[in-house]
Amino acid sequence: MRTKTGTLDVRRARAVVIAVSALAFVAKMVLAALSRGPADVRIFDAFARAIAQVGPVRIYEHPMPGLPVYNHPPLASWMLLGFDELDERGIPFGALIRTPACLADFVSAVLVFEILRRRRSTATAVACALVCALSPVLFATSGYHGNTDSVAVMFAVLAAYLLVDRGAPLAAGISAAVAVSIKLIPIVAIPALIVAAFRAGRPAFVRFGAGLAAVLLALWGPVLATVPEPLREKVLEYKGGRARLWGFVRFADWAGASDEFIAALHNDFHIVFVLLCMAAGAWLAWVRPTAPAYAVALSLTLLLLLSTGSAVQYLAWPVVGLCLFGLWEGAAYGVVVGTVAVCVYSGASAVRWYEWVLHLAVVGWLLLAAGIVTGLRRVLAEPPLMPPDRTLPVVGPRARSRATPASPVN
Repeated sequence: MRTKTGTLDVRRARAVVIAVSALAFVAKMVLAALSRGPADVRIFDAFARAIAQVGPVRIYEHPMPGLPVYNHPPLASWMLLGFDELDERGIPFGALIRTPACLADFVSAVLVFEILRRRRSTATAVACALVCALSPVLFATSGYHGNTDSVAVMFAVLAAYLLVDRGAPLAAGISAAVAVSIKLIPIVAIPALIVAAFRAGRPAFVRFGAGLAAVLLALWGPVLATVPEPLREKVLEYKGGRARLWGFVRFADWAGASDEFIAALHNDFHIVFVLLCMAAGAWLAWVRPTAPAYAVALSLTLLLLLSTGSAVQYLAWPVVGLCLFGLWEGAAYGVVVGTVAVCVYSGASAVRWYEWVLHLAVVGWLLLAAGIVTGLRRVLAEPPLMPPDRTLPVVGPRARSRATPASPVN
């Protein structure tokens, strides 16, 4: 039974997390307002104007010379259409495009606290949440860069939280669908969520599937029916940037590997690595069905570790997952890779990194690998989550049996 003092401690801890996360959000928005941002801000602005002309469905077949490939899922198109309308009304587009990521970071930090407080000590939950809220990586990628990576990650973690901690599988399915409809990266976490929903029982599995399918059909259906080939080529088969800045591609380039081998890493190994991330998350969801957030974290952290694409905003993918794994995992990665991001954004180009920054990125990659290993060991050693406490009258064996499957606490 949770004591009155314990409840008060959790409320105070939650208040601290919300307050610090809110201050971090304000700081990021100030950064967004005062900085011009990288080229992606102007590129998104151009995308938004094109969507306003041809619509969020036809944009995938619309030629846009001089711009990168439009590789964003359908919900991002609707978001950009709305931002263009707000821009016409006088709200600067540069601030608009960075607001969703900054808001997502706020929610993610609160989610880290809410997920961990039921599985570890309140102090640990607060510390990990604050590391997430104050992560230098997220300040750089959300407050300066923008993009939708942090938004997609947040909705994937939210789906895991809703599924088990809140006992709301329908809402979890909706959140999972939103995650992959804003950016495709959380597709690696969908198998883990499906497995967790299956382990939660048939009613939860059906509700989760209904929410997932309904939103996917509503958002992706019109595009699939109208421009299936451009959607497949530009979104579903997109393999990330071709720069040789991170992970296995960078190691292969340093080792003097041939262009053909590096091209194979980009093309042939890409889908293999994605499948490995899916399989790892699904396995962890099977062995720890009451903690799907850890499975989502494993999928997303592995995705960057094995990524053959190179872009600065990708560095945001594992932050929330590492903070769920542990304090030092999240803090070490956040500081080192945050330094990488800040230095890259401070330079003349986000593509040509300084040599010493590339070496620091290798340290960040190694910290990411170590964080996955130590975090996974901690998760597997953690006792399974027990049913939440409820103060119920116990008058006999029958009453005790009815009290066992209590619904999650608030």
